[in-house]
Amino acid sequence: MYDYDYLIVGAGLYGAVFARQMTDAGKKCLVIDKRDHIGGNVYTENTEGINVHRYGAHIFHTDSDKVWNYINRFASFNRYTNSPIAVYRDEVYNLPFNMNTFSKLWGVRTPAEAQAEIERQRALEVCGEVTNLEQQALSLVGRDIYEKLVKGYTEKQWGKPCSELPAFIIRRLPVRFTYDNNYFSDRYQGIPEGGYTALVKKLLEGCDVRLSTDYNQHRGELSVLAKRVLYTGMIDGYFDYRLGALEYRSLRFDTQVLDMQNYQGCAVVNYTDYEVPYTRIIEHKHFEFGTQPKTVITKEYPSDWTRGAEPYYPVNDEKNNALYAKYEALARCEGRVIFGGRLGLYKYLDMDDVTAAALDCARRELQKEI
Repeated sequence: MYDYDYLIVGAGLYGAVFARQMTDAGKKCLVIDKRDHIGGNVYTENTEGINVHRYGAHIFHTDSDKVWNYINRFASFNRYTNSPIAVYRDEVYNLPFNMNTFSKLWGVRTPAEAQAEIERQRALEVCGEVTNLEQQALSLVGRDIYEKLVKGYTEKQWGKPCSELPAFIIRRLPVRFTYDNNYFSDRYQGIPEGGYTALVKKLLEGCDVRLSTDYNQHRGELSVLAKRVLYTGMIDGYFDYRLGALEYRSLRFDTQVLDMQNYQGCAVVNYTDYEVPYTRIIEHKHFEFGTQPKTVITKEYPSDWTRGAEPYYPVNDEKNNALYAKYEALARCEGRVIFGGRLGLYKYLDMDDVTAAALDCARRELQKEI
């Protein structure tokens, strides 16, 4: 006799949405996490009255009515619109690439002028078959945008020269011939009022939660507690890396409280020259239009992933995807275990994708009992 219907490994957004659906269906769930808090990478903590995104900026955005209506059951979202800027040496540009960007770059005013300049630069970069990210970017947007806004940022993010990165990383670069600084084109976006931790806490209502609990270190005693297991950790870690380790990129965060009201004037500033070691600075109060007397900023430093470090981005190149396919085959043989989430599926997922995938996973589980 099991104590629980589901043991959910990981108290991040995927695990919390799955837990909510199962709890609402009358199932008893135990949610565990190796960290000392719920929320996974969307965890926010209050510092100086500001909801600080401890693991990097998270802006909820989606085109899905289903996902938006669902997530709004658990939080009220504000009207935050992501309008980051890019700093290249002593120059400031709007992101995404739009007419404000092109006007600053070239002194153009009309979409026709901007489009003509991009086409002129693209024509200079014709190189036959595109084999790497540098060639791909140059063929899409030309040299000015690539050199000032793509090259340095991308090389910091991935830890390799663009000429050694696969082209598929940037299959397209969004170029907008309007004076619109809204980074996302989705119908809905915003930040949950009160932070993401409060949202996840509501999702987990009715569940038992154990923190600072590492499933892989205590698998034997934990697995016998439930009929089924949802595992949202690293799929290669689950199998003790028996086929080799998948590659990830990691991040290091340097968070500081500053005795000033406003440090940079917006929530997200990207630093696109390679000489600056961090990729961006987040000023958290701007996500919720804060007016606190102090401010909190976080510098993000990309880094190589090694075992024991936190994995943030899967490296979905041909080699790693082939290795993941082998782990996925092993996972299908684990009859009681479901694999989900960014690490369990070895796939980069935005928060709306995470929510939709968790809802679909829960629906499939419940249908098995019909």
